[in-house]
Amino acid sequence: MRLHLSFLMFLLSLPVVLCSLAFGQTGDQNKVLTNASLQEVINYALVNKPGVKQALIDEEIGERDIKSALSGWLPQIKGSAAYNYNLKQQQSTLTIGDETSLLILGTKHTSNFSLQADQKFLDAGLIQASKAAKFYRLQYKESTENARINTVVEVSKAYFDILTSREQLNIINETIVRLEKQFKDARAQYDVGLVDKTDYQRAQISLSNSKADRKRAEELLKYKYAYLKQTIGYSSDKDFSLNFEAMRMENEVLLDTNQARNYENRVEYRLLQTQKQLQHLNTTYNKWTFLPSISGFINYNWNYQNNTFSNLYDRNFPSSLFGLTLDIPIFQGTKRIQEVRKSELQERRIDLDLLNTKNQINTQYEQAIATYKANLNDWKTTLANVELSKQVYNVIKQQYDEGIKTYLDLMTAETDLRTTQLNYLNSLYSLLSSKLDVQQALGTIIVNQ
Repeated sequence: MRLHLSFLMFLLSLPVVLCSLAFGQTGDQNKVLTNASLQEVINYALVNKPGVKQALIDEEIGERDIKSALSGWLPQIKGSAAYNYNLKQQQSTLTIGDETSLLILGTKHTSNFSLQADQKFLDAGLIQASKAAKFYRLQYKESTENARINTVVEVSKAYFDILTSREQLNIINETIVRLEKQFKDARAQYDVGLVDKTDYQRAQISLSNSKADRKRAEELLKYKYAYLKQTIGYSSDKDFSLNFEAMRMENEVLLDTNQARNYENRVEYRLLQTQKQLQHLNTTYNKWTFLPSISGFINYNWNYQNNTFSNLYDRNFPSSLFGLTLDIPIFQGTKRIQEVRKSELQERRIDLDLLNTKNQINTQYEQAIATYKANLNDWKTTLANVELSKQVYNVIKQQYDEGIKTYLDLMTAETDLRTTQLNYLNSLYSLLSSKLDVQQALGTIIVNQ
């Protein structure tokens, strides 16, 4: 197989292109991906992958939670209705001089309708909800961003895996073509008595093994396509094919290994910072609980009384009331103090989480950059080995045809050529994956909304 440099350069530079992807397309699950590029596959995944959809739904749920919490600032209006039948009416005595009279209070039937509006003017919980709203929104958006970044990495690796597997299958097919020719040549030489039968028998064994390898590669490729479909949320019963355009991107092939690490680029670190802000607000809220709360209310009541049910609603005795309420929490058994101390300890714990996350990011980056450098060296080495193995094979094939080299030498050269080609593709895939890992560790894979 002839490995085109432009194809390799394109594959290696694709992760860089991911950083400029734009999100904001309308999801269409009925869209059919045929001859799809990496960007098209990623764009589809960013709209249709269940994990991304769930993150967006969580964001909407969070917005509803925020609005629900802030709704406490609005007037709370409620209505009520009641009917009572006094089985035994209350009695009272009235004494005038020496005479005592028995009085029956109320009526047998009573009913009332009430409409009341409550308004809070000062409340610790509502103040906290107002101040925390922007941080909760930020937290939900960062979670969605994290889901998108993971999607870009996961889809890209699956895409690269399919492309390298396709090239491996092409190598096997080209090997089979060579082996079939070698088998025919060896059989022809045996038929005319130039060589013994072991040559063409060895060729037949190698040919059968290569065909078995092709079958295995074809079946694995089906699985890899199915895995990519699952990853992007694509229906398994729809047509699906990939394509790419060979491009020269020599200036973007190599990764700058001296990029400065900025923890703020990592969404996981920003999520912890947002969590710390929310925890600090919680500490402040627990301090606000020492403050009084002020609320107001106004109501209007329709009251009905009568000893006869049929005449109960003939006459209304209305009433109305307006008032203010001041609640001053004086002592709650040190509960508020304990809650303040607990929240402060949780803040300190998040500080340690931030420190630990910094250390994890450093370790992740060092591992990713070391793996990338090693894979880059392997890629360069295998690239050179492919060219050398081609030259060796061509020379030995010519010498075998001239009767100078044995068929075993030819088989060894054939095996070396195939091995170096497959090693090259494996090193290429490893290099592409490790480059994505470095970009993820640096936080440079950004999906714009």
